[in-house]
Amino acid sequence: MPVGTVSTPRGERPSSTRPAGLCAACLEGHAGEALPALGDMEEFRRSYSRLCKESGAEPQDAVLQQLQHLRGRLDLATQTLTVDTCRALGKLLQHQTLFTELILSDCMLSEEGATLLFQGLCVNTIVRLLDLKGNNLRASGAEALGKLLRQNQSIQSLTLEWNSLGSWEDAFATFCGGLAANSTIQQLDLRNNQISHKGAEELALALRGNTTLQQLDLRWNNLGLLGGRALVNCLPSNRTLWRLDLAGNNIPGDVLRAVEQAMDHNQDRRTTFQENQARTHILSKEVQYLQEEKSKQFLDLMETIDKQREEMARNSRASAARVGQLQEILNERYSIINSLKAKLQMTEATLALSEQKAQDLGELLVAAEQEQQSLSQRQEKERKLEQQEAAERECKLLRDLSATNEKNLLLRSQVDELERKVKSQQEQLFLTRQELTNTSAELKIRAIQAEERLELEKRRAKQSLEDLEKLHSKEVDHMTRHLEESEKAMQERVQRLEALRLSLEEELSRVKTAALNERGQAEEELIKARNQARLEEQQRLAHLEEKMRLLAQARDEAQSTCMQQKQMVAEAQARASQLTLQVEGQRRRLEELQQELSNKDQEKVAEVTRVRVELQEQMGRLQADLAAQEMLKEKVAALERQLKVIASEHREALLDRESENASLREKLRLKEAEITRIRDEEAQRASFLQNAILTYVQGSPLSPPK
Repeated sequence: MPVGTVSTPRGERPSSTRPAGLCAACLEGHAGEALPALGDMEEFRRSYSRLCKESGAEPQDAVLQQLQHLRGRLDLATQTLTVDTCRALGKLLQHQTLFTELILSDCMLSEEGATLLFQGLCVNTIVRLLDLKGNNLRASGAEALGKLLRQNQSIQSLTLEWNSLGSWEDAFATFCGGLAANSTIQQLDLRNNQISHKGAEELALALRGNTTLQQLDLRWNNLGLLGGRALVNCLPSNRTLWRLDLAGNNIPGDVLRAVEQAMDHNQDRRTTFQENQARTHILSKEVQYLQEEKSKQFLDLMETIDKQREEMARNSRASAARVGQLQEILNERYSIINSLKAKLQMTEATLALSEQKAQDLGELLVAAEQEQQSLSQRQEKERKLEQQEAAERECKLLRDLSATNEKNLLLRSQVDELERKVKSQQEQLFLTRQELTNTSAELKIRAIQAEERLELEKRRAKQSLEDLEKLHSKEVDHMTRHLEESEKAMQERVQRLEALRLSLEEELSRVKTAALNERGQAEEELIKARNQARLEEQQRLAHLEEKMRLLAQARDEAQSTCMQQKQMVAEAQARASQLTLQVEGQRRRLEELQQELSNKDQEKVAEVTRVRVELQEQMGRLQADLAAQEMLKEKVAALERQLKVIASEHREALLDRESENASLREKLRLKEAEITRIRDEEAQRASFLQNAILTYVQGSPLSPPK
């Protein structure tokens, strides 16, 4: 890079407010900053006005006008800023986020105002560019700048042209110490700052410690030969500075050439580093792109696998649900068959009970007939005995006729009572026969209803199996309860009849004993009442025969009802056989469905094997991709090795350059000695010429009087 080629006179100021060497990287952040919102600018202006009023001063109109037009840049150039304004701006700069460039050139800042501004900038993290050109900063300003550079971590470009920082060596040393500690600044403009060779030595020390400064402008200062040498000696230890302007500093040409060589070397190093960085960035991007592609492919593969697994799970769940439904249907059919079997068993049990009841009634009828026959035989025997005894005791009866008449009345009353009891027994027997007929009729009706309900169950078995089962269970329970109740009632009535029979027998025995006791006294009365008793006995026999006939009819009716119930049982068995056939059909259907399920399972197994083969193929492709990635990694490693080789070559070249620099330094030392000798000669010649000119002027007649 050219060093010190500008020939601008020392007394003129360049018109630009930004250093000529500002790089594009420094201003990229400025272009990328978002424009501040209108509300934020108004708040900033109000805060500035409030702080000025709090300090007892009026806000400057020029500053308010500039604050109104903020666009990422606060330009207060050529505005004379008071101390109060600097204090308010310093407080606002501590937390502002509206602008990244602060232009304070030719503002005639006082030492106190500059210190207040720098204090606010020490904690600011937004400002990237700071222009302080033409403010005649002196000792306190240089110290405040050194503190600013030491604490601030955001300023990248600093312009200090046309100040007097180099006039005070201690303050400038503080400034250089802050520069050495700074880790963000990239451009520094120190033109026309009266920097001597001692200031150059401090700058050289700062450049040894700084690792971020890239451009330094030192034109139009008083560095001289010693300052130039100090800068040349520090450049080998600084690898980031690639532009150093030293024009107008009375530095010999060989020193400028040495500086130019060092800058060229740093520029080459910078370009190579940027190229290597760009290559590594490109390679990392390619590797990242390949990794992303492979990850996408892997994710797609996993998604397809998950989808296939989900499809298989859905199919298995659907088949399991179908099998469960079929099993439930089969279980329902089995439950229906079991319920029908239970109903058949219950009907058979009821038929057996009815047959048993009919047999019991028949036995009761036979026992009643036998008892009637035995009674008639005993009565006939008794009548014979009575006839014999009556023939013997006719005389006695005639004597006691008067007494027996009264007793006869009593006997008639007792006979009337016995007849009433016999009539009540006959009525009870008639009621029992009616109840038997009613129960048989109810059994017939319920059997018919059961047939109709069975037909309804056959028609509606597929629609409402559970409801019909409940209804049938309720009906069967009702029938069983009714039969049990009727059975209990019949048993109770039979027990009552037995009790009545026993009571009648007891009464008859009592009457017989009374008759035997009074037989002797009532023989005459019995002779008169014999005919009447015979008539009554004949009536009783006829009545008993009628009862026997009715009982025989009831027995025949019970036998007919039993036959009907047997027919109903046969029909129920036929229906049960039909239901078993239906169950067999359902079982065959279930077997067919199980066969279909087995076929589907085989298809699923085939599909799973196919998916596994595809997965193996995809895994093979992934392994090939991984091998390709390994090859890329090997290529990256080879490139890194090449970079290391290039870096070692650069180190060797640097060592060669350093040896060349040592030889050039020796040559420079010899040339400097010769230059000093020539300067001494030129000074002597100049003094001779000056003396000659003075003598000539003093001796001329046009010279003014002393």
